[in-house]
Amino acid sequence: MNETPGDDRRLPPALADLARTGFDYDDGNGIAFEPYDAFCSAEETTDRLRQWTGNPELDGDAYRLFGQDGSGGLAALWYGRPGRPLAEQPVVFMGSEGQCGVVAGNLSDFLWMLADGYGPLEAVLFGVDESRPDAALTALAERHATTPRRPAHTILTEAGAEFPTFAEDIEKLCL
Repeated sequence: MNETPGDDRRLPPALADLARTGFDYDDGNGIAFEPYDAFCSAEETTDRLRQWTGNPELDGDAYRLFGQDGSGGLAALWYGRPGRPLAEQPVVFMGSEGQCGVVAGNLSDFLWMLADGYGPLEAVLFGVDESRPDAALTALAERHATTPRRPAHTILTEAGAEFPTFAEDIEKLCL
């Protein structure tokens, strides 16, 4: 059976493990991220995307929402590579104030970004600077990642280069 966006709402093992990991924002110096213990349902995903864009015609089939920041910004796997497995899809962020961007080219790279001390909110809103390694998130990435470890800055740059029009494409969907 071919995998299509509507087929898989099962959290990959890496995200299930991540959901059991605590994130401490540490007075604004840590990672502002709250992983979910399950993907949002298709209906909830559609509702949240419609609210975010103001577009009542959208559906959420191309996204798997798996976390948020404290203000309600959404982290998702986006089916930006048709026909590829879920774990090979890019990780994107849609902020509570309309910001959005591609955070990592795939789930493994996202794990390395977290291990380097940056979450989706930090990457999209502030960019990434020096490494701020987190031992627990590094251990999680070492268990699950299938891509080589790279600095968060490299991961964010590569993802942006591969999907340069993501933010513009999302903006076109907004009413």
